[in-house]
Amino acid sequence: MDASALNFTDVSKVYDGAGSAERYALRDVTFDIAPGKTVAIVGRSGSGKSTLLHLAAGIDVPTRGSVAVYGAALNGLGETERTRLRRRDIGFVFQLFHLLPHLTVRDNVALPDLIAGVRERTYRERVAALLERVGLPDRAGDPVAGLSGGEMQRVAICRALLRRPRLLLADEPTGSLDDASGQVVMDLMLQMVAEEGATLVYATHSRELAAMADRTLRLHSGILEAESDASE
Repeated sequence: MDASALNFTDVSKVYDGAGSAERYALRDVTFDIAPGKTVAIVGRSGSGKSTLLHLAAGIDVPTRGSVAVYGAALNGLGETERTRLRRRDIGFVFQLFHLLPHLTVRDNVALPDLIAGVRERTYRERVAALLERVGLPDRAGDPVAGLSGGEMQRVAICRALLRRPRLLLADEPTGSLDDASGQVVMDLMLQMVAEEGATLVYATHSRELAAMADRTLRLHSGILEAESDASE
């Protein structure tokens, strides 16, 4: 039986506050996500959604509790080991794209392999196939600065999927887009994740977009308040 794609067990993230006070970004959060599932994280701004995703990606570490990705406990890994695991198994899509404006569309998609020193012939076909999938093959040589917001997010999704991650995390992936562009991007991301056989966990403030997931986890002030299943 496969390990869980993502497991949080009694996870708390605490930051120092003013004076001796502590501020909980997450408090005693526990959940388990099976491989291949799509899960929406919902909650108001400041509820802990981004913190949860950063912990899931190994960008940050919990104050208490444990986080595991496909059976690998992130708590026991050093920063270098977490970076290796992230490059191998995890993709991340940011709300503000995080593309490099001086690079072409093609090079932005290929960036993870460029940073790793991978030869172009190794990733050339993969990049071309991803851009074809999102309808941007003719923009491959263009600088990303000339793209619309929706097009930039499609490039960001391609970059996140370049190395075929088993877990894709997305932090308000449509938050900077208008409703029409956001729906197109969300539909495309869900389709591509299904085709790749990946697990998707995404944060959103939209009830409509959350309803597209298999499950919904609701955060309130850092506490996992409720869970719903698409089948209910």
